[in-house]
Amino acid sequence: MKHTLIRTLLLTSVATIPAQALAQDEDSSSGNQIIVTAQKVEQRAQDVPITISATTGERIEELGVTDLDEFSNYVPGLLIQEQSANNPGVVIRGITSDSGSSQQGPRVTLYYNGVDISRSRGSYQAIYDLERVEVIKGPQATLFGTASAVGAISLVSARPREGFSGEITGGYGNFDQTVLGGHLNIGSDVIAGRVAFEWRTRDGYVENLSPNQEEELYAQDQFGIRGSLRFTPNPDLTIDLIGTYDQQRNGGTPFISGTFPAFAGAPGGPANAFEDANLGGNPAGAAALGDDQLGLNREVYDVNLTAEWQFADEWTFTTVNGYRRFDSAEVFDADGSAAPFLEFTEIAEGDQFSHEGRFTYSGSSLRGSFGWNAFIEDGIQNVPFATEEGTYLQCLTSLFGAPLIPGIPCVAPDGSVPASDVTELATMGAATAIPYSSVFENQGENEAYSVFADVTWLATDRLELTAGLRYLFEDRQSGFFASIPNSVLSGAPLIPGQVDTGGQTFIAEEDFDAFLPRFNALYRLTDDVNIFATISKGRRAPVVQLAAGLDGVGNPVPDLDIIAEETVWNYEGGIKVASGSISASLGVYYQVYDDFQVSVAQLDANGNPTGAFETASAGSASNLGVEGEIAVDATDWLQLFGNFGYIDGGIDEDGAFSPEFSGARFRLQPEFQASGGINIDYDLGNGMRLFATPSITHRSRIFFEVPNSDLISQDAVTLVNARAGVSFAEDRYEVAAFIRNAFDEEYLLDAGNTGGAFGIPTFIPAEPQFYGVQLTARFGD
Repeated sequence: MKHTLIRTLLLTSVATIPAQALAQDEDSSSGNQIIVTAQKVEQRAQDVPITISATTGERIEELGVTDLDEFSNYVPGLLIQEQSANNPGVVIRGITSDSGSSQQGPRVTLYYNGVDISRSRGSYQAIYDLERVEVIKGPQATLFGTASAVGAISLVSARPREGFSGEITGGYGNFDQTVLGGHLNIGSDVIAGRVAFEWRTRDGYVENLSPNQEEELYAQDQFGIRGSLRFTPNPDLTIDLIGTYDQQRNGGTPFISGTFPAFAGAPGGPANAFEDANLGGNPAGAAALGDDQLGLNREVYDVNLTAEWQFADEWTFTTVNGYRRFDSAEVFDADGSAAPFLEFTEIAEGDQFSHEGRFTYSGSSLRGSFGWNAFIEDGIQNVPFATEEGTYLQCLTSLFGAPLIPGIPCVAPDGSVPASDVTELATMGAATAIPYSSVFENQGENEAYSVFADVTWLATDRLELTAGLRYLFEDRQSGFFASIPNSVLSGAPLIPGQVDTGGQTFIAEEDFDAFLPRFNALYRLTDDVNIFATISKGRRAPVVQLAAGLDGVGNPVPDLDIIAEETVWNYEGGIKVASGSISASLGVYYQVYDDFQVSVAQLDANGNPTGAFETASAGSASNLGVEGEIAVDATDWLQLFGNFGYIDGGIDEDGAFSPEFSGARFRLQPEFQASGGINIDYDLGNGMRLFATPSITHRSRIFFEVPNSDLISQDAVTLVNARAGVSFAEDRYEVAAFIRNAFDEEYLLDAGNTGGAFGIPTFIPAEPQFYGVQLTARFGD
């Protein structure tokens, strides 16, 4: 009944937006009335008929936020899980985009300076020296491209400007946290340059008892630098050139076993995640894995060229061009124990090229834009595996209740590994250890070309109507190869279901196309209150899913499965208010999905895990939600802010199609999410200022996998954070202290993981209490 009521309300008016990349000025027309630009025309935020959460870099700094996952706690309908810089999960309105497969497309568009960087393994981006972050909800095909099936996140770095200025910040905190960062800006009204950087290090917050590993788990060592150049030869032409380099040399991810003990007396299950770990890795397999130490080695290179030319009073041409390359290798212990049982590396490499051209017209009663886009990417996901044969066979068969040699556990109660003796026993002393390694790789070469147009008609001084359409053509090519030798002890591949391609790389290619429309309506009830409505369609690309199988005589052959495109229709309506010291918004949305794509553990014909994940269709799904935000300037030195999001969604109960998924909640989808706080900015006189931003965030229970499991979930989490300090000498110097997770709440970041595909789920603890102090000096104009 409630779904029918909401649909009836939303469909009483036609919907969604004018459309071009948003840009926000940090000043406002009145109080909290934020100015944004859509189609390169300045508008108040409430005049744009779409749900937007825009946050300035200044506000991000006030909150003490240092990563996008922390930032997401303050945006309704957004959740970002950073399992590692190599494996972020982005969730908008309960829909997750985090697949590492090169053959699969994303659901959420992540944009960096106007360029699509949505490929999961290449999308992590440090958030230093930002102008703003924009979160745009709902399908945004004509605005942000085809990957934005459920929304888009746009990161915009600070641009060079006229004058000379700079800033340097240094900080220290618990877990030996250190930070050094800043920027230098110099320029004239014709040409200006800016260099910004940030270097962060931290000890790991999970101690690893293994003598094989030198570094604690989740240690951090990352560096980023960005150079920007702005050329403005005349008032009608602006050219921006931006180059970015990011690097991570981080410690291993704490995939902690809930099955195998780390030490004598260690608790079992999820509770084990909050104790010391004993992840031994596999130093003997270093040649196959690429390193004998757990951890991440990642580099990203990004170049962006944007030009905007106003060639007539009402016409502007904008072109955005980008190239991005990422190269990462993450060695991880998938069994979460001291045993050299399931040891993997994920190597992800990719090149992405993007080009867009857009003409924009802005007249008195008509606004519009049209253009074209090309996006080309070439990537691989290569997964080496290394183990010791006797240990592997004993551990695997013990999980099925029929150990290779009875009476010998995989891991003993004290954390030692009796299974390491099995090879010597099985070979009657002929060998004490038999190293084994294999590798598989999926490849993706994807090209997408599209044309798009949006037209907005100002029907009256109070009513605006918009219609938009994008036509898309895709060429998706997938590749797969695997080198899977037979085991010396068993005579077969160690991981059931894996097939050696015999030195071949299988290739499959398919073409697809689609039309993605959007409709908007905006009505001004008063100068301060607007209502809007939206109907839009989103799409996640079909998957040319290619692996290997065997023919009737045992020869390797391609195993191709075309997973249908996932489509969503989004119906949305809301109200926006910006009056004096108050700004607020309230929106309701309903989404209907067909062929909802899920990632599941791959099984062989006998139901045994292969250690890989594949995409499957779970049938239809739906999503009903409400989101609200408010900010109030209580006085000239005190602001109150808060937001909430409610989602009632999941896979429909059409059990005949997908009984294992029927009725499941979406992965990483909290039913309720909220945050709030106050911002104090008090003038003490004599050039001194007191500032403080205490805040609280809350989210309800989330499931980490589909189908849902109580074990693989995290109950409600409430966190308290704060940043406060004093500036003096007219803001030239600043001392600030921060604390995150003030009450040291223990909760899980993730659960299940690769170990879960083998029936031994692992658990990852989220960040504990962090605190520290930072000193900042500013200079120049």
